[in-house]
Amino acid sequence: MNNKPKYHLFKNTQYAVEGLIHALKTESSFKLELLAGVIIIPLIFILDFALIEKAALLMTAILVLIVELINSAIENVVDLVTKEIHPLAKSAKDIGSTAVMFSIGLHLVLWVIFLI
Repeated sequence: MNNKPKYHLFKNTQYAVEGLIHALKTESSFKLELLAGVIIIPLIFILDFALIEKAALLMTAILVLIVELINSAIENVVDLVTKEIHPLAKSAKDIGSTAVMFSIGLHLVLWVIFLI
């Protein structure tokens, strides 16, 4: 069985926007990271960094948001499959959280390197 609708640019864009709206309504971590991005991204352009440094900081700031969205998707799927506390469900959620932590860590390390 194929649960994938036929590809259509405008419809797929609509699905993406619906996903973003859902994340903004339901995911507190995403909202906090987006708020941090709204503050951090202008700083990247204001501070006196080389162009490559600005690009790296911008990419890692956006990477944090991307990884958080993927983590939220993993958590939603796990919750859909089971409401029980199961070691594999916990592991899936913990691994997703670790990916978010690593992306934030990478972003922070670049800030430290570029500021020093």
